[in-house]
Amino acid sequence: MSVGAGRLLEVAPAPARPRPRHLRRWRAVLADGERTTVHVASYAAEDTAIRLAVLRPAQPLEAWCAREGVRDAMVAGFFTRPRNVPLGELRTRGVRRRSVPFLAPWDGVRACVHLLAGEAALAPRPELPREPQGDLLQAGPMLVTDGRPVVTEGEDAEGFSKASAQFDSDITAGRYPRAALALAPGRIIALAADGRSWRDAGLTLRELADLLVALGAESAINLDGGGSASLVCGGELRNRPRAEHDIELAGGRPIASALVFEPRQRSSSPPLHQRFTDR
Repeated sequence: MSVGAGRLLEVAPAPARPRPRHLRRWRAVLADGERTTVHVASYAAEDTAIRLAVLRPAQPLEAWCAREGVRDAMVAGFFTRPRNVPLGELRTRGVRRRSVPFLAPWDGVRACVHLLAGEAALAPRPELPREPQGDLLQAGPMLVTDGRPVVTEGEDAEGFSKASAQFDSDITAGRYPRAALALAPGRIIALAADGRSWRDAGLTLRELADLLVALGAESAINLDGGGSASLVCGGELRNRPRAEHDIELAGGRPIASALVFEPRQRSSSPPLHQRFTDR
């Protein structure tokens, strides 16, 4: 599969460690010849509900999933350290939860995941209701809109470089372990890319966007990455979080929020178009 000027090579599962059918592992060969490992979970949209969970206290995703009986989940939003308070607007069941706002004016524009009746919409904050029902997670930046990458090297539309003081580093600059949520026709894609090792170079935001487009994404958003990038499928952590170069975080880093993927419970719910009517 072609990814920009690079390509994706699928990795067969080890016989001793079978993996769920909805999970695939790729080696991304980047334009300059560097490589990184990419873990991709793909869910049928009509059969899958997504919800936002706030982890109190912050804890590694795999351990939290084991305690809560959750089989599939991924890291969600950013958080402050060392207190592990969620960073950016955060709502569950329509109620605003404790968090540290993004710095102005970026708090008003950064992209969000909006979850209503188990279905997701990915959009800049101004395109969503002021007081949304359901769950809302502010993260970003947006990676893909209408099937095309919307991140460009050197541009900073959502202010992540200008306001990098709220993060460990400027997430727009260079290759890192990454995590992203994407929506494709009939599918939900959860992705985690390894990095910070001689074997895994990581991805830039543009490389991540190009990869998601190659996987069929119509829209996609960047989630927390670096040592926090975590993807659990079938109850197991599938990627390899690293704190620094070649320093692995056994079981993953404690995180503050997660997106949970569950079988959909059929019930009556408002059509998706209604979620944008209460601005």
